Amino acid sequence: MTPPDILLRKLRQHSRLDPNDVAAIRKLSFVYRELESGEDFCRQGDKATACAVVSRGMLARYHTMSDGKRQYISLHISGDWADAQGLFLDHMDHSVCAMGEAAVYSIPHQELFELFKHRPQIGFVVWRETLIDASIFRMAITNNSSRHGAARLAHFFAEIYYRSVAVGLEDGKSCSLPLSQTQLGEALGMSIATVNRNLQKLRKSGAAEWSGGILTVKNWEKLTAIGGFDASYIYQKVQGKR
Repeated sequence: MTPPDILLRKLRQHSRLDPNDVAAIRKLSFVYRELESGEDFCRQGDKATACAVVSRGMLARYHTMSDGKRQYISLHISGDWADAQGLFLDHMDHSVCAMGEAAVYSIPHQELFELFKHRPQIGFVVWRETLIDASIFRMAITNNSSRHGAARLAHFFAEIYYRSVAVGLEDGKSCSLPLSQTQLGEALGMSIATVNRNLQKLRKSGAAEWSGGILTVKNWEKLTAIGGFDASYIYQKVQGKR
């Protein structure tokens, strides 16, 4: 799949693009960059000059705490704009790093500004993409603050799997989730002991398993029931032009 197609696949999940819009997106510069596990694409405090579209692997937004620890904020898979907010803010208030080996295509901000100026519909579509990203972030806050134990973990697993299926990244009933147990705990606000205990609960329930960076959904209905997962906040329905 070409770099523009990776981006178009994601945008077409929620928006219509006419042939001229598609042609304009295909003319953008997509600069390929590989990232090692833990390597930053951009850092908190930087003045961003390009946006990262995930090609393969997984990226995470995170804050660096005063003691040097990382607080992971959100996870991003193929096609996601991991740092679109940097387009209109004068500095990055968070960092973006690779979770395991990953690759991105960076698009210069200046090219995107020119694109939005001449093809405003694309600007609306990218705006919608950032709003959906914010919706997913709000749900993460709700999940981490209001759900407990196995329910919190089940909702997280269900979302990652659902998003992976939407862009064709699943393999049967499995998808990549290349986190360590420590990182999973940091993303969900759980200790390693709590993560382990609830992984065992989900495994014994027959809902899902996670091992070696691979998430396997054994029973989707059971997983979504445990987690109270409703995918409407991910906005997969295609919306018309504005």
